[in-house]
Amino acid sequence: MKTVRIGSGAGYAGDRIEPAVELMEKGALDYIIFECLAERTISIGQMDKAKDESRGYNRLLDYRMRRILPLVKKNGVKVITNMGAANPESAARRTAELARELGVTGLKIAYVCGDDIYGQLGQYGDHPVLESGRPLKELKAAPLSANAYMGADGILEALKGQADLVITGRVSDPALTIAPLQYEFGWNIEENPEEMGQAVLAGHLLECAGQVTGGYYADPGFKEVPDLYKLGFPLVEVGEDGVFTVTKVEGSGGVVNVDTVKEQIIYEIHNPKAYLTPDAVADFSQVRVEQAGKDRVLVQGALSHGRPDTLKVSVGYRDCYIGTGEMSYGGSNALARARLAAEVIEKRLELIQAPVEELRIDFIGYNSLYRSRLSDEIVNSGRTYVYGGEKEIPEAGIPEVRLRVSGRFAHRENAGLIGNEVEALYTNGPAGGGGASGRVEEIVSICSIFVPRESIKATVAYLEVQGGAGDEA
Repeated sequence: MKTVRIGSGAGYAGDRIEPAVELMEKGALDYIIFECLAERTISIGQMDKAKDESRGYNRLLDYRMRRILPLVKKNGVKVITNMGAANPESAARRTAELARELGVTGLKIAYVCGDDIYGQLGQYGDHPVLESGRPLKELKAAPLSANAYMGADGILEALKGQADLVITGRVSDPALTIAPLQYEFGWNIEENPEEMGQAVLAGHLLECAGQVTGGYYADPGFKEVPDLYKLGFPLVEVGEDGVFTVTKVEGSGGVVNVDTVKEQIIYEIHNPKAYLTPDAVADFSQVRVEQAGKDRVLVQGALSHGRPDTLKVSVGYRDCYIGTGEMSYGGSNALARARLAAEVIEKRLELIQAPVEELRIDFIGYNSLYRSRLSDEIVNSGRTYVYGGEKEIPEAGIPEVRLRVSGRFAHRENAGLIGNEVEALYTNGPAGGGGASGRVEEIVSICSIFVPRESIKATVAYLEVQGGAGDEA
């Protein structure tokens, strides 16, 4: 029975490169995917593109391509990635330049466009926003970007066009894996509902890279993961019946077991019976996982029920500016001094009439994750919990705490006020503050609408690297 081996080279925009190289060198792969987009990533890419029209793609594209392009030719591994972000064409052209620099010739690069519908956004003004229920035209800020989650169609066309490397913009995460499986096995949603369900699941398990090999699973004392510092990324071995095995390269760090796989299966799944992707409405409710050897898990039982009639579009917009200031307090009475510092900052912001729209104060090491309800309960009980039991909190109380004050502002110049006020705590008290820092961040937020499937069309173009220039194919 024919088997296709697909590896995961990245699970987010800034992921490591060494595990991908390891997979390409030792994994006997047919394909490797690099999943590098989150909801806000393309909007950030659009901001880069606005400053330089040749940019807008993943900022680590050069770094990654320099490492993997020689392996594409040496080991015959095809690459599929959404590192194109807001500018797939420029990403492809830059990749061709890098290939020529490295002497990697005989390479065919495809780039897939069609997800960017910013220019057509006006026709969807009456469409309700998923997060608010209000019409898109009532959005408080002007949109910065609008990108539809496309499916595997464009990638599939590129593979049929004999591309060695496919660069896309916004496609669904599983689409990077679905396309090569459709290409290799000829699957389609009408004739192969079980296989397409399995294809979605395989893509879902690969999309976050090291999460399924133990990265997000590791919890010392409860769930041990060996050699986490050299965590290996996963690969799947998929048969023509859709049944597949999740594994990793022998000798790499991490672990693949039924628990790591189950954790990733339920990651970001709203409804296991109807996981909506552009290529299939997947049903994971009957999935079975079975340990099939060391670091090998057999996965089967996923189904699918047609495709959605609409596609999700992420609309990015400039939302606000967040000003943040931090200061550390340590030793006896640290929490009380941090609380006093927070009170000072609140009153100072009121005194200077800072136009803060929303203010949040955290005491890192005490309540920054769970807020005060749980934190107060633990401290007031006089006990804290550790692996294997509980122990008394030292009489001196919490030994160190970091004050963090964050505020939301409409304008950048006002957002810097918080950092200034926190820094002034150095000499204006309370005692013992140190390590002050301040920053201002522009916040790009995302909202979502749904548009008819037929309004989104993928387009594919090619570049060939033949030792000279990279020319349109």
